[in-house]
Amino acid sequence: MSPRAAAAGEGGRREALAKVSLSSVSAATAEVATFPIDALKTRLQLHRGPAGGGVLRVAGELVRDGGHYRGLSPAILRHLFYTPLRIVGYEHLRSSLASGGREVGLLEKAIAGGVSGVAAQVLASPADLIKIRMQADSRLLSQGIQPRYTGVLDAFTKIIRAEGFLGLWKGVAPNAQRAFLVNMGELTCYDQAKHFIIREQICDDNLYAHTLASVASGLSATTLSCPADVIKTRMMNQGQEAKALYRNSYDCLVKTVKHEGATALWKGFLPTWARLGPWQFVFWVSYEKLRQASGISSF
Repeated sequence: MSPRAAAAGEGGRREALAKVSLSSVSAATAEVATFPIDALKTRLQLHRGPAGGGVLRVAGELVRDGGHYRGLSPAILRHLFYTPLRIVGYEHLRSSLASGGREVGLLEKAIAGGVSGVAAQVLASPADLIKIRMQADSRLLSQGIQPRYTGVLDAFTKIIRAEGFLGLWKGVAPNAQRAFLVNMGELTCYDQAKHFIIREQICDDNLYAHTLASVASGLSATTLSCPADVIKTRMMNQGQEAKALYRNSYDCLVKTVKHEGATALWKGFLPTWARLGPWQFVFWVSYEKLRQASGISSF
């Protein structure tokens, strides 16, 4: 290998490592800023019965029982793996498809976003499982009942002991389905929207462009992924009970629609979008700015 090729390879590795680090920092910042809305969404999705129940009432319960930040540590742990893998993975796939200077099509970008999201989510699924259960446990505190887990390590230990090592991947199928849809909507839409805004000279590659693109990607990702998110949340909240309510993802889908109606698949839509919008804004604006400060080209 020539010195020039070796230097280029080393530079590429450094840039990839920088992207991983910057995306982790940006994701952690966005997670802390929007986590109470995620807790509200989870509580609404776990509510069985007719859709509704009162968003304000559920929000009040969260504040009273202190559950609005319960599960934050596994949520941040998840994003240390999930976000860098999907962001860097998408960029790598997009660059590979664009070899020879060809323009990457919308369908190709959608598949690249979905595939990178699935790979990242499979790896990060245990942390997501623990986050869901710790958020669900916040209801027990208001009733004076001891929650299942005292922290992340306690949750890992108890789940492995009671459900086996593979129990950490309970609900991974609907989780992966959701990740495919979320990232197909989020990454593809953000990428397309931002470059459309710049190409049509609506504005430059700046804060305004990032804001408009993040709002569009948040709405797209929420609409596509909400049904899979509801199924994932309910499946992950199940422990190893003798009479589990749902046998698998399909059974959960059928029972939810049968007993609660098709609209139940979009339970928590507004808080999900209300979270994804600010999450996307905080993440993409901070990530783009950090890339710029580090001398890395725009996403």
